[in-house]
Amino acid sequence: MSTPVMSRRAIEALRAGVPNRDAVMALGCEQPMIEERFRAQLQQAKEGAQQGTQAGGVLIAGDFGAGKSHLLEYLQQVALEKHFVCSKVVISKETPLYDPAKFYRAAIRAAVAPGRRGAALTEVAAQLDPRSDAYTELSAWAHGPSAALNSRFAATLFLFKRLGMEVETRNRLISFWAGDPLDAGEIRKLLKACGERATYKIEKISLRDLALQRFHFVSRLMTTAGYAGWVLLVDEVELIGRYSWLQRAKSYADLLRWMGKLPGQQAPGLCGVFAIMSNFESYILEERNDLEIVPSKLRDKGMEDLAKQAERNAKRCACKHPTRKRSSRAVRKSARSMQKRMAGSRLPCPSNG
Repeated sequence: MSTPVMSRRAIEALRAGVPNRDAVMALGCEQPMIEERFRAQLQQAKEGAQQGTQAGGVLIAGDFGAGKSHLLEYLQQVALEKHFVCSKVVISKETPLYDPAKFYRAAIRAAVAPGRRGAALTEVAAQLDPRSDAYTELSAWAHGPSAALNSRFAATLFLFKRLGMEVETRNRLISFWAGDPLDAGEIRKLLKACGERATYKIEKISLRDLALQRFHFVSRLMTTAGYAGWVLLVDEVELIGRYSWLQRAKSYADLLRWMGKLPGQQAPGLCGVFAIMSNFESYILEERNDLEIVPSKLRDKGMEDLAKQAERNAKRCACKHPTRKRSSRAVRKSARSMQKRMAGSRLPCPSNG
């Protein structure tokens, strides 16, 4: 698409108050240090997907109106251009950080595959080749002890290879990967039709553990399909301050997980950027004293591992990349530049009426 057309679309989107991809990229990013750190993170994630390691996450902070949401949108476009699947998630009452199942479903619903318009996992599955070496390697990993996955994942990979051309079965398997339930009886019935009765035990598993395993599995599924990895861009992380102390503890621990800092629980190919209000440290960590009170209460309940994780990531929330508020002068400069590009073409400039 031509630059004048993109400029026109960007200006019209800004006038409507609903910035689109063109507007975000035209306005650019005035956070060069964060952008540089993010680009390095993408490279680490791409390499880590091959080496079995997860790239460290980035935590950015800014006041209200500093442009954190715009920055996340800009970083998403950067990641899409680097061939990453991206999920922009806003923490809310419906999407709490302490609930991996709800967080996962939100991430999948928001997922965008580069250059594709359909549901991201459907697009990912369309790129899978069960005959390829990459698929064979994924299957071997899922079947092996190092993956530590419930046998549902290995079984669905086997079924996708054997029955993937059957539309209804294919859709059921993709829906399971996306977070929908697929009960053991249905899996066993499909396996029986393939002559596989005893290979897969289909163990019981909690919704929380299943969601955590889905993150690990799907990030590898994406790289197997040829994508560079999976980027989570999470906004309004400061809302964890409204949770109960136990929910905050779980949120601190899970934030540590998504940032790739939880030993033994890394998800290769996955990387995250998290936006938080600048006053989180003073209000939650200091005024409410989460650095001491939350770990202490967990230890009183005999939850030592969770206490260590919560304590570690609560401290991490105090060490973040600050954002600078974008000046109105810079915005006007970008808008004038877009107008000039349009004026040099045959496209009429939008009126101010």
